[in-house]
Amino acid sequence: MTSIMDSKSKRWETTAFCLGLLLTGVLIQTAGWLRGDRLVFPELSEIGGALIRLLGTERTWRMIGTTLGHLAEALVLSSLIGIGLGVLEGRFRFLRILLRPTMTLLRSLPMIVMTVILMVLMNYDQVPVTATVLMLIPMISEAACEGFLRIPPELVDVYRMNSDLTGRVLLRVYLPLMAGYLKQAYVGAVGMGIKLAVTTEYLVQTRDSLGKAVYTSAYFNEYADIYAYALIMILLALILGGLPGLVSRAAGGDGPGPVS
Repeated sequence: MTSIMDSKSKRWETTAFCLGLLLTGVLIQTAGWLRGDRLVFPELSEIGGALIRLLGTERTWRMIGTTLGHLAEALVLSSLIGIGLGVLEGRFRFLRILLRPTMTLLRSLPMIVMTVILMVLMNYDQVPVTATVLMLIPMISEAACEGFLRIPPELVDVYRMNSDLTGRVLLRVYLPLMAGYLKQAYVGAVGMGIKLAVTTEYLVQTRDSLGKAVYTSAYFNEYADIYAYALIMILLALILGGLPGLVSRAAGGDGPGPVS
């Protein structure tokens, strides 16, 4: 019975998502009709043609690879730092209060301000990863801290009777119990990470990247290509955003998490 309900729910979600894409296309067409500007708001057929053309070129896949490389590196670094800080914040209340202003600053600082500061401090090729890491750390550390605090106290007492918080205990005990919170954080982090990576690539003009491609298309008024690149980024976010759920199911469950 539950599997049937889940199947129906997924079908409804898929239908709603497809209708959402259709609605977005209608809005673009309506905007073009209201402004009378088909250059900025091209026909859907033109956008679709641009998408097929771009996906059929090796250069586009090379740019996707560059951006995904930046995203993967940023996710690994922000995970190591964010989970480490989150666990420490959950374990030590003083540290949680001490780091709260810094996390609030990183979460609130506009991306362009962060990028400009980093452009002054380091080489341009390091900016996309560094900026993305700094913006994702608060999201991951907050989820890790919340997951750590929500672990049932009776379980923690049992583990503490046998061992203190070692690396092995963290990997085999705490992280599985925090998995529900971390999964939700990663779903958001992937989508945000792609936007952050592309934005910084755009600002620092990273070669062979989606950010550089968007800049070049805007410079030559190729707006159909810009919308096509946006669709590529949306598809990447959807595909990568589903990976945490697949990994969690393959591992045997989500662990405790926030009730949705």
